[in-house]
Amino acid sequence: MSDTLLWYTTRGAGAVSLILLSGVVVLGVLSALRVQSAGWPKFLTTGLHRNIALMAMVFLALHIVTAIVDPFTHLGWLTAVVPFSSYYRTLWLGLGTIAFELLVAIVATSLVRGLIGQGAWRAVHWLAYASWPVAVIHGFGTGTDALSGWFMVLSIVCVGSVAVAVVYRLG
Repeated sequence: MSDTLLWYTTRGAGAVSLILLSGVVVLGVLSALRVQSAGWPKFLTTGLHRNIALMAMVFLALHIVTAIVDPFTHLGWLTAVVPFSSYYRTLWLGLGTIAFELLVAIVATSLVRGLIGQGAWRAVHWLAYASWPVAVIHGFGTGTDALSGWFMVLSIVCVGSVAVAVVYRLG
């Protein structure tokens, strides 16, 4: 795989991850509010939330793996699990690592929810409210497209969608 293809794949997978994870947060908020109608039953919101979360993990894994194997960055596998261990954009990649680890905890506890109980699952699931904004900040700080028009529009739509859902939940 060429260096250029790796770079485009890393960027594209990161952008797709942002879209999917934003959708997961919005659907999670709607699910918590038990939003439903005759045409949109609760099980649909819950099922979409779970399946989009798993799909987001696939794109996030692609984002991380292609960034690690890209010879330009020389990240190494340790960078994916030890925050702030990279010489390259240390702060921003460290935030990405933290967001990823929080997300892994959320997904892992969701997969064993029946074993750990509702209270433990809910406590860990609240980490989504920390993980998502940290991931967004990571994208702005390390993303080569952070100031490009398409990424700004994408970010505004994603942040706006999550903000509306959270305000709706709090209101």
